[in-house]
This record gives sequence, structure tokens and C-alpha cells, in this order.
Amino acid sequence: MARPAATRPPIVALKNVQLADGPVMLFDGVDLSLEARARACLVGRNGAGKSTLLKVLTGALEPDNGERFVQPGLRSAFVPQEPVITGDTVLDHAISGGAQFWDAEAELQAFGLDPQKSAKGLSGGEIRRVALAKAFAEAPDLILLDEPTNHLDIFAIETLERRLLESRSAALVISHDRAFLERTTNRCFWLAHRKVRTLDAGYAEFELWADKVEAEEQENLRRLTKQIEREAYTASRSVTARRTRNEGRLRALDALRQQRATIMKDVSRPLELEIDAGGTSGKRVAEARGIGKSFGARVIVQNFSTRIIRGDRVAIVGPNGAGKTTLVKLLLGELEPDAGSVKLGTGLEIVYLDQGRTELKPEMTLWDALTPSGGDSIIVRGFPKHVAAYAKDFLFRDGQLRQPVSTLSGGERNRLLLARALAKPANLLVLDEPTNDLDMETLDLLEDLLADYEGTLLLVSHDRDFIDRLATSTIALDGRGGAVETPGGWTDFMRQNPGFFEQSERLTGKAAPPPPPVAAPRPTAKLTFKDQHRLQEAEKEVAELPAAIARLEARLHDPALYAKSPKEFDQLTVEMEALRAKLEKAELDWLELEAKREGLATGG
Repeated sequence: MARPAATRPPIVALKNVQLADGPVMLFDGVDLSLEARARACLVGRNGAGKSTLLKVLTGALEPDNGERFVQPGLRSAFVPQEPVITGDTVLDHAISGGAQFWDAEAELQAFGLDPQKSAKGLSGGEIRRVALAKAFAEAPDLILLDEPTNHLDIFAIETLERRLLESRSAALVISHDRAFLERTTNRCFWLAHRKVRTLDAGYAEFELWADKVEAEEQENLRRLTKQIEREAYTASRSVTARRTRNEGRLRALDALRQQRATIMKDVSRPLELEIDAGGTSGKRVAEARGIGKSFGARVIVQNFSTRIIRGDRVAIVGPNGAGKTTLVKLLLGELEPDAGSVKLGTGLEIVYLDQGRTELKPEMTLWDALTPSGGDSIIVRGFPKHVAAYAKDFLFRDGQLRQPVSTLSGGERNRLLLARALAKPANLLVLDEPTNDLDMETLDLLEDLLADYEGTLLLVSHDRDFIDRLATSTIALDGRGGAVETPGGWTDFMRQNPGFFEQSERLTGKAAPPPPPVAAPRPTAKLTFKDQHRLQEAEKEVAELPAAIARLEARLHDPALYAKSPKEFDQLTVEMEALRAKLEKAELDWLELEAKREGLATGG
């Protein structure tokens, strides 16, 4: 008979751990322990130190004080927020930590990856799946996952859920994905006010428990405040009392005030989210009739129609690579369909939050990002507001205003994008993966904001819970050109359309290959030697440059780099911008030359 979790010996534990980041105390007496096969989540606000705590657990970071216990011989695997893939193939990376060849191959295939796939030019989702496959292939006693669902589509997330539930490893996970945590965890660690509280239950029970804890703390603070008021009143009335007695009372009152000040310092200031729905758009926002779009033999969508009405909140879902962002651009009129038509309504004020964060250049400061036209003010919903005051609404400190964007965490960068987007009036808000890296509290505020939003919302997301809470309808793409729209969110769609995704590579989130193209007529002409050479060159650049850019971004994201070597930081920034420009040109050249080649082949 298995012993209860509380009586089983831990395989890893922290006791009274303290750690400071300069003058800021991150942990002040953290206690945490995991026993074999426990599956726990670590939750807390952005900036609380969750990722840092994982590094302390792995031994990559030494605490200032306290103890770290690790069971002798413990094998652990750590998947960070931004994994770096090495080797020529993904299999090379998967076996680089000592995993057996056949185990690594099996895990890669479980996550929908060809083991011999080149490790260069991987998408964000592929990088994440390779890193997860490597971790599971090593069969560790403990697996630590930092935001593992970022960049994964819903099907890859479901695969990860299954692997965690099947694994014999203990697990500690940082994630913002409620549905994922509810399915996989049986314990919660809550990092707040520099300490960790423990709930011996899964995440499904966390929010009710956390609300109760916060209510108790508010009541304790209220009682302390009333006690201070009584003591202050008594002290002011006892000036004629004996001096020694009065001084003792004053010392006690001062101690109470210091206690309250310490508590108030830990009280989290809420994020202040507001949105201006702008002017009223026409009743019809967008209408697509029989639209189709392909890139070569790859069919994105065919013969799809929809009508989006003012106030609709439309979610767009599907496997990675299915063409969700392409569909958004079609519906916004940014991309011409190959067939059919799209008509936009009148009076549209569109704000687009891009999942790639391309608006944020690593070298720009937070101040520059909020004031792209210069100055010290930003127009917020029609009125000027000082940039420092607006940044504070999004929980940024004054000291961060002059720091490069590259030093911000993933959650901070997403908050910065929200700050930029929500400053503008918008009656059509387009959010492409808005939940990545956001903490639960910010997600709750964003959900409340969008639920009350009077404009129209287009939402691309893999967060099932987020979609279920917000969407009035869901458009799903299967990766083979099929598209279906259903009222309601993700759960409603899956209930009403069983089997819609079955022919896609369901376990992986990788879209199934398109059907073989119809045999084309015999070419009547072909590309010139120069164009053919450039087409091949562009294909190679499109495949290889993203990995080079990712490597530079990883180096630029090192918070110590700018302080240590501003010259190297500037040089790397210039190199990355040059690579991005080169990639953009390669993509445009490829599209143009591929279209030209097809036109020649069909006599068009």
C-alpha cells in the first residue's frame, strides 16, 4: 500500500531558502519538497521568481542561505522557457543528454517529429517539442518544465498531458494554461510574498483555496490596522502618564506600524487594464464568401464562408502550420484570396497584437516602445499620459524604463505589447496567442476586459480554457484546406464536430501533408537560370535563417550582456536586424518566384 504523499521521503527539497537579486529579496524562507511521482505546479505572478526557483532546484543557481536536498543519484531533466536545440538533426539533440537512441526516436515520433529532421530552421513549436522529447527520453526521476505549452498547439498539449500522466517521473511545472494544469497536477506550490505555500490538491482546487487565503490575510491586515488606531489613540491620550510607560507604549506602536508596513509592501498592486472600443463600426465587420488560399501545393483554406458581425468574439483554432494567421490576414483584407471574396465593413479601427512580438526590437528601451514618436507622453484613449505613469499601470518599475526590451522576461514583453495595443482605440481587436507567458492574475483581468469589450474580437489561441470563456464562435482549420465554424468555444466545437481533426497528425499538432496536387500541364516555359538559382537560394535561406536569428535572440536575452558588454550587445543587435531583413527578402523572393514558376508551368 502506497504511503500518503506527506509521509513519503522527498527526492528534492528546499528548506528556508533565501535569495536576493541586488536589493530585491526574491525568496525569504522558501520551503518546498517533492516526492517520487508527484506532479506539482508552481504558480505566482510574473516577476515573483518562479523560473529562478526552478534554477535553484536544479542546482544551476546557488541560494544565499538555506538548504537544498537532492536524493543521491537523482536524475533530472529541465526544459526552460526558451530551449536551444543543438546538433545536425533533432535526434542528435534528443540523445545529447544520454538518452538511448531508441527511446529518443520513440519520443520524437510521439511528439510528431521525424528523428532525422534537420535541427536548423525549426519553428517555435518544433523547438519546444524537440526539447520535451529529449526530456522524456532521458526517463528522469524529476522533470522540470517552464511554460511548456508556449508555442504548442492544442494537440501537442494533449500529447504532453498524456506523457506526463503516463510517466513515472515526478514533475514540477510552471504554466499559465489552466486546462493543462487541471488535467495533470495533484499539488500546487504558490509563490507569493517571497515564500511558498503548498496545497495538497490539483490546480482545479487552487483558485478557491487561494481566494480563501487572501481573504484571511485581508482580515488579519484589517485587525492590525484597527489595533494600530487604538494604540495611537491611547498613546495620544497618555502624555501625562509616566514617561517610561509612555515610551514603552510608543515603542510597541512603532513595532506595529513597522509590521503593517512590511505587510503592505507585499500587497500586490493590480494590473490596470482598460480598452477603448473606439467609434462604432458598421454592423458587418467582415464577410468572406467561398474564399480559397494556397501556397504552391499547400492548401490553407478552400471554399470557406463566414460573416462576422459587430460584437462577435471569434476564435480561430487548428494545428500549428494550418494557416490560422493567414486566415486572419485574409479576413482583414491584408492578403488577397486566390478564390472568392472578402468585404470589410465601414468605420473599422483595427489593433493587432502579434504573437511574434515583431514590433519589439531587442535594442529599443521600454520607454521607446511606449513612445514610438518620441516625447515623454503617450496618448491613452484620447488623452495624454506620462509614459512612467502608464508603464506603472502595467506593473513596470521606473528603473525598467531605460532598459532594453531584450532584458525583459517573456511575461513582461507580453505586458508591454498589451500596453501598446490597449492605448489605441479599437473596435476590432485581433489577438494572436495573447496568453503566452502571462500569469493567471493577468489572464483573469484580460478575460474580464475582453468579456466586457463592446468591439469585435478575433482570437488565435491554443488555450482551451481561454477560448471557452470568451468565444461566441470558433473557426477551426484542419491543415488540409478544411474549415468549419461552430457557435461557442473549443469544447463546443469538439462536441459538435467529432473527428474533424482526425486526419491531421493529431498527437503532434503538426498539420498533415496536403493532398497530392493534380498533375499540371506540361510546362511551356521555365524560369531563367538566374531566377531558378535565386529560388533555390531563397528556399535555403528561409529554412536556415530562423535558427540563426533564434541563436542571436537567445544571446541578447541574457540580462547581463548589456551591462557586461554594450559593444557586443550593439553588434549582435545589428547582426540580428540584418538577418531579419535578409529572411524577409528571402520569403518575398520565394513567393514571387514560386508564383512566377507556377504561372509559366500552366501557361498563365
